Amino acid sequence: MPLKIPRQVGFIVSTEACERFSYYGMLSILMLYLKNQLNLAEAGAKEVVHLFKMAVYFLPVAGALLADYVWGRYGTILSLSLFYCLGHATLALFEGQLWGIYAGLALIAIGAGGIKPCVSAFVGDQFAGDDHGLMPRVYGLFYWAVNLGAMFAFALIPLVRDHAGYRWAFGVPGLFMGLATLVFWLGSPQYIKREPARRAHREEASGKSLEDGWRSVGRIAVVLLPVPVFWALYDQINSSWVVQGARMRSFALFSYQVDAERIQSVSALLVLLWVPILTLWVYPLLERRRWAPTPLRRMGAGMLFTALSFVICAWLERRLEQGESLSLTWQLLPYVVLELGEVLVSATGLEFAYSQAPGSKKSFVMSLWLLTTSLGNFLVAAITALNSHFVRARGSTEFLFYAGLMVLVLGIFALLACRFQYVRHRPAT
Repeated sequence: MPLKIPRQVGFIVSTEACERFSYYGMLSILMLYLKNQLNLAEAGAKEVVHLFKMAVYFLPVAGALLADYVWGRYGTILSLSLFYCLGHATLALFEGQLWGIYAGLALIAIGAGGIKPCVSAFVGDQFAGDDHGLMPRVYGLFYWAVNLGAMFAFALIPLVRDHAGYRWAFGVPGLFMGLATLVFWLGSPQYIKREPARRAHREEASGKSLEDGWRSVGRIAVVLLPVPVFWALYDQINSSWVVQGARMRSFALFSYQVDAERIQSVSALLVLLWVPILTLWVYPLLERRRWAPTPLRRMGAGMLFTALSFVICAWLERRLEQGESLSLTWQLLPYVVLELGEVLVSATGLEFAYSQAPGSKKSFVMSLWLLTTSLGNFLVAAITALNSHFVRARGSTEFLFYAGLMVLVLGIFALLACRFQYVRHRPAT
């Protein structure tokens, strides 16, 4: 009899779709809002965007510790969602004031960052030992929901901005975050709620398992060391790619006008297409040909595609520098390649981090995975600051620099992946 996905997973997946709508809806308009409305320089606006994203993906460490030692994953998600809602309200109420934007972004970072490692691990908690074979499929579904929310956010929030102004454009994502919190709470009676891992840590301390647990965490952390460079490239679709798109001609899809901000919805739409293509056709085909698509192999392939997307961007940028007038449809080409890379790296990384983490440290290991995104955004902010003050490289040269950096780091990742040995942990209890 085929295994079935637990019913309560639907509440978690729906919550994630609404939460991602709120996050990416705000992010879709942030870069050009800082640049054009608050009159920050392009480099300054880019630094703010990436420092904010750095904070969102750094604070999961604190959220994981709260979940593992104090509130448990369920309590942490529900509590920190309130900070998230308050942050969106602050952006809407104090729109047009730089301090209000910074305060709102800080609150969102606390909420979004704190719940991130808990939600992805909470999905895994809903499975018993005999249905763990569903994990790759469920994390694919989870990632599909993330991008469903993102797709509608990128497509609709700029439209809200055009018709109702920035106050509503920041406020509507807050309403969806409130809906996310409500949906998550409604599923409470059905959830499997793991207690904080304090008891498990005390049991481990009586023997050798504590040392073995932290050794496993260390092995995972070493393999993840090159991943921040992937995020340094990928997360520029909300900054450098938007700036490039703003120099291209917008195009109409039926009566819908696609500009540099709205085209970001294509990234999520492509993920919705790539996930089933890979999981239903490509991965099974590779397995039949006896080339197992292990998580680390998939991630390495994703890094290669990501580098290729930046080479394509450099080619487009060179044409713009030479005075060509390009339609924004040209940017669809690097998007297709980049989103293939994202699915191979990001969706796989969630599965890898959860499956290889010891039972009592799953939230912490998920936070390490998210920390790679934080470090990647810090890397972009640091390189941008150094470049604007010293090197002053621009355009196609910047894109080629990041592509070369990704290829270099891919070589290091391949060496680390070859030495990694997969383990199967018992489910957390």
